[in-house]
Amino acid sequence: MAAPGFWTNQEAARSTIDQANKLKGWVAPWKALDAKVTDLRAMADLLEEEEDAELAGELKLALDGLETEIEALELRTMLQGEDDHREAIVTIHPGAGGTESQDWAEMLVRMYTRWAERRGFQVSVLDLEPAQEAGIKRATIEIKGESAYGFLKAERGVHRLVRISPFDAQSRRHTSFASVFVYPLVEDDIEIEIDESDLRIDTFRASGAGGQHVNKTDSAVRITHEPSGVVVSCQQERSQHKNKSTAMKMLRAALYQRALEVKEKERAAIEATKADIDFGSQIRSYVFQPYTMVNDHRTELKITDVYKVMDGDLDPLIEAYLKSAAHHS
Repeated sequence: MAAPGFWTNQEAARSTIDQANKLKGWVAPWKALDAKVTDLRAMADLLEEEEDAELAGELKLALDGLETEIEALELRTMLQGEDDHREAIVTIHPGAGGTESQDWAEMLVRMYTRWAERRGFQVSVLDLEPAQEAGIKRATIEIKGESAYGFLKAERGVHRLVRISPFDAQSRRHTSFASVFVYPLVEDDIEIEIDESDLRIDTFRASGAGGQHVNKTDSAVRITHEPSGVVVSCQQERSQHKNKSTAMKMLRAALYQRALEVKEKERAAIEATKADIDFGSQIRSYVFQPYTMVNDHRTELKITDVYKVMDGDLDPLIEAYLKSAAHHS
């Protein structure tokens, strides 16, 4: 993200539109629910006046549906982080353990792909390096959909697999690890707008070659961008106007690089939160043998159908984490 004051007018307009759309995304569901509640109250009033088995059945179905919608909206209220509305980039790396861990990493890629597909999200593979025997050495996938990052941030950490390895000739039970990290997807383009009021422009006589013209006029230009302290100067042209134009190009490049460095520092800060791929940092265990169980160690939620979870049914685990995080915040 560019530093404050660097956004172009186009970016500012886009930001305003995005903010308005985000607010509409909150207001519209509330209005829709309010309208449904009004309709259901009318149905209940009719049933009080006269019994109607068919109408009672419709009311029960509608109430069940309303409860589901309320729970979904309640979950959305927990996505209040600055980047929660964004789409996501998910990176997956196997831990130590060779083929078994590499296969586990590939299983996690499929799990998140299936989760995204269940929600109607778009999945793109940005990077994937297959392992020699089976599985993958690393993978990066992009998941595009409303609040994908807000949901998937619950998956950040080390995932542990316990199963009888299909790669073990003696059919022994193995424990494997893979790390999952989630980034918010932000715009790659950083456009720089320079406010003229932030500039101090000085002219001076050029030094070096240039003949009598250069020595007699203040054609060289030095520009100081006061908010950042960046200073550039140009004296290669005979014309002060051309020197100023070139200096402005230099300033834009310098501020662009500065904005990139700020963005990279933010990314490095996020990277620093990555944990080692080992027992101590695991967030969830997936047990296939001697019993089946998915156990989230942060929320203590346990799900016995591990195959259903591996097929992308992650919502109960994600919801439990978000509710727990909201409770402790």
